[in-house]
Amino acid sequence: MTNKAAVRLTGLNTIITGAASGIGRSTALRFAEEGAQVLAVDMSADGLETLRLEIESNGGFCQIHVADVTSKTDVASLFHFADSLFEELNCLINNAGVTLVGGIHEISEQDWDREMNVNVKSIFLMSREAWPRLKSSKTAVIINTASIAGSWAIMSDAAYCASKAAVIMLTKCMALDGARDRIRVNCVSPGFIDTPMIQGFFNDQTDPVAARAGATSAHPLGRLGKPEDIANGFVYLASEDSQWVTGTNLTVDGGLTIGLWNP
Repeated sequence: MTNKAAVRLTGLNTIITGAASGIGRSTALRFAEEGAQVLAVDMSADGLETLRLEIESNGGFCQIHVADVTSKTDVASLFHFADSLFEELNCLINNAGVTLVGGIHEISEQDWDREMNVNVKSIFLMSREAWPRLKSSKTAVIINTASIAGSWAIMSDAAYCASKAAVIMLTKCMALDGARDRIRVNCVSPGFIDTPMIQGFFNDQTDPVAARAGATSAHPLGRLGKPEDIANGFVYLASEDSQWVTGTNLTVDGGLTIGLWNP
């Protein structure tokens, strides 16, 4: 964490899923740094506890809850805990996600279902529970983690691409539905971000080293993204700086999808 003044998100009661590692972890750290009160959610108890200790050691507020966000029972229990923690809920970040490599002719039905459940159904379950709570709050924001894969096809990644395309459209529909209740809904589409998830994707390729090198060189800005790059996008979309922004898909990809690149 940096020494920036905690002012942009002061008092913002926030739930972040997939918070134990990668983008979710960095987002929880940034939100706490900016004054938000964070409820971090994941299936990794150890990862959550490490996150909580780091945030609290830097003077931030973080509570943790282990939950499977594809389970309506777990989600209901999570929001029961959130109600005991916060007087009102202001922000929900639906970040939990998985990627399973394979073309449509290669992946199993089980893998397809898991991809859709974690990446899409979890947003439905979490947002459905959050909605009445956000509707009654003074500030109400939902931010979903999409991906450039939602609008930019990737070979041997059919289920992931399809799931993230669903996230982008779901975000737009939620934004229309939420406008009347003053609930803003946006999503962020990362490029290749240097996280355990993307390293797992590289490891599933025939030549992991070449896959990583190729992905890195494809970005005009010359590097893979860092989780902090995406966390900064979440901070903007949750802050008053974006109070007239809803239904947008913020692409944060180092220029990857703007056109052909020949370094």
